[in-house]
Amino acid sequence: MSLRLSPTPRGARLARLLTAEQLRMWGLPLDPATQIVAELAANAATHGRVPGRDFGLLLYVVGSTLRIEVTDTRGDLQPQPQHSAPDAESGRGLVLVDALADKWGVTPGLSPRKTVWAEIEMAP
Repeated sequence: MSLRLSPTPRGARLARLLTAEQLRMWGLPLDPATQIVAELAANAATHGRVPGRDFGLLLYVVGSTLRIEVTDTRGDLQPQPQHSAPDAESGRGLVLVDALADKWGVTPGLSPRKTVWAEIEMAP
């Protein structure tokens, strides 16, 4: 599945909903993939937002691995997990991705893009 979505809260929500539908069609479990997509899409809509430029969502399966890729147009901002104060309202997204994914990382793209990706090993 490959989509372009607006870098807004609505676009991030749509990314999560469409991911859930695609996973159902593939017969795969919804969690933790939908949670990872929600966090990465929210980051793209919040930190990777450039007016007039969409973010991309790509999901695919190779063997037993589900790969999630979210591409935005702020390659100059590299995501870093941050441990937030217990009462903070945000800032835990990549900490959650790190806890839920088997692997994750950032790949630079054609300027000004970057792709944040995560992989989940699916049970056979």
